[in-house]
Amino acid sequence: MGSKTLFAAILAGLSLLLSLPAQAENSQDFGDHVVHFNALTTDNLPPTVTREYGITRSKNRALLNVAILRKVLGTTNQPVAARISATVTNLTGQQREIELREIREGSAIYYIGEFGVNHEENLDFSIVANPEDHDRPLRVQFQQRFFTR
Repeated sequence: MGSKTLFAAILAGLSLLLSLPAQAENSQDFGDHVVHFNALTTDNLPPTVTREYGITRSKNRALLNVAILRKVLGTTNQPVAARISATVTNLTGQQREIELREIREGSAIYYIGEFGVNHEENLDFSIVANPEDHDRPLRVQFQQRFFTR
């Protein structure tokens, strides 16, 4: 994709959401690792990006993005490959698994997965990441409300 990676496009799309009362980008520190995660509707991504990565661009589709970085003293944090599972649960308790796929661009490693959303839907996310260089799972939970109109 040249100089603009999917991750950069996702972050650019997230900048459009900063005025909304929703979580845009988050991270959770686990000592030697940091898990970065975010979710946004795919209509916030440029059409060229969605075409290149096979993402369905729609206000009723959302994308979960997860990246794990290992802290390395004196350097920028290093991306780490992992086995990651994610589920999303709505307010009525219906749970869906989000199928994630790994994306590697240069030294970056991140995981993306799509799922359907409705207007003003509140969703609970649960992510379990097992980094290849870590002996126990890293668990992240967050909530997000989606606006599709």
